[in-house]
Amino acid sequence: MAVVPLPINSYTGIFVVTLLFAFLDGYSIGANDVANSFATSVGSRSLTYTQAVCIALFTEFGGAVLLDNIVKASFFEKRQDLLMTGFMCALIASSLWIMGCIRIGMHPSTTHSIVCALVGVGVAAYGWDAVNWSWNGRGVAYVVAGWFMAPTLAAILAGTIYGLTRWIVFSNPDKSLQRGIYAIPVYFTLTGFIVSFFIVMKNGRGDWGISVAGNNPGGAVTLTGDLTKAFTIIGIMTGVIFLFCVLFAIPFFQRRLIKEENLKSYHMFYIWFVPTQPRDENLAYTLNQAMTPHIKLDGVQTTDAVVEEKTEVVEVVEEKGHPAWIKFKNVALKGFYHDISKDQYESAKHLHQNVHLYDNKTEYLFSFLQVMTASFASFSHGSNDVANSVGPFAGVYSIWSEGKLSSNAKAPVPTWMLAFGGIAINLGLAFYGYNIMRNLGNNLTYHSPSRGFAMELGAALTVITAAFLALPVSTSQCIVGATLGVGFIGGNAKAINWKMFGWIGLSWLLTLPVASTAAGLLFYILTNVPSFTVAPVVPK
Repeated sequence: MAVVPLPINSYTGIFVVTLLFAFLDGYSIGANDVANSFATSVGSRSLTYTQAVCIALFTEFGGAVLLDNIVKASFFEKRQDLLMTGFMCALIASSLWIMGCIRIGMHPSTTHSIVCALVGVGVAAYGWDAVNWSWNGRGVAYVVAGWFMAPTLAAILAGTIYGLTRWIVFSNPDKSLQRGIYAIPVYFTLTGFIVSFFIVMKNGRGDWGISVAGNNPGGAVTLTGDLTKAFTIIGIMTGVIFLFCVLFAIPFFQRRLIKEENLKSYHMFYIWFVPTQPRDENLAYTLNQAMTPHIKLDGVQTTDAVVEEKTEVVEVVEEKGHPAWIKFKNVALKGFYHDISKDQYESAKHLHQNVHLYDNKTEYLFSFLQVMTASFASFSHGSNDVANSVGPFAGVYSIWSEGKLSSNAKAPVPTWMLAFGGIAINLGLAFYGYNIMRNLGNNLTYHSPSRGFAMELGAALTVITAAFLALPVSTSQCIVGATLGVGFIGGNAKAINWKMFGWIGLSWLLTLPVASTAAGLLFYILTNVPSFTVAPVVPK
């Protein structure tokens, strides 16, 4: 059936409202999903909040459209105006739901939120048949299955990675540092291979990729394109990482941690040309304050340390400046001025007493790995993040500027639109991401660099495994599952804040009914209200 186009630049009001809520949706995604990527790194103090924001600037771009798998666009071929309205309603419902969840401490999946909102629009417009409810074709059943499969798989993988790390590196406290130094090249190379493979095979720019037969779960998986060229690139990237570790990282860590020379992180890149430095007498204190200020070096939490931390919290310091600036700084810039890794709720106070703690020197090794895995976690779902906000917006823009959106082709996404979504996402992370980082950090379970590395790598492996098996996963749910898996292996069931996990899980379960109902009701109201241009016809 041919698409019936609209006059070009029709319904400019819908376009403007969609633009505004696409920005809000991007902002909420930054505050939710991107913050989720860096929560473990900030929680373990491998990265500061400012560093996380800066890294995200380079990892959160890309785009695609979600429409075809969930709502059957062919139903809207004669009414492109209703399709515009549907996209607008989906963005309004999705963005408000995510922002509301973040405000009260929930952690929903932004991907599932926009998908569920589109479900509500489809049902409100043309009934139940307008929505693909099946498992095949990645319909609603496929999405719902991801609520259980993603966190379970991530918990198993992350828990396994951390369990192996404990056995290989930390099992002998007297040799853990030396073992860790020589294990770093292996970890870096493995992580580098995974990152390289994902970037090369899934970036969408080359003539290669991962193909699943029928685009259905369980279908035959094949690698397509010029694989020789692809794996040559992967091999070169992985080889460079291995050589860097052997030639630069190991000598740096030996001098910094064993000989305790007063070196800076940037000395790693030219360590062979750095003369012998004086011994850093404050190394133990520096590492303690940088990563675990409430924990002694021997791995025992002390009363003195806890009392000292409480004293810091209750101390009142008079802030200088204009009252408006102070208010803005305490609200919008809280993440930059407040150590959110120390911000714990009462329900999480017991967590650190139920975990196994290790030498901070050995933990310090993994802080460098966390920078790589955090960047990869952000990159791996960066395209989806942008797509969630600009995908529906791209559809509205296509209809507004060209008069139609064919059901046989995805909406073209201009570069400026990707930049628009990327800016909104990074602003959301900068100004509101501290909420999710606080919740998924030390409030869900105890974080250290080795634990955070296992969490992030486990979540990333889950995403890649899902790509091969065509399984439905949400990156938000992957990192939560990975956090639970590592928390259990690193301590016991009491090391996990089950109350907070229940609160997060509730947001996953409520996303489908709330987002779909809100979008569907809004669509129904907007498309069935009295019109100034068309008078009601009195039946004869």
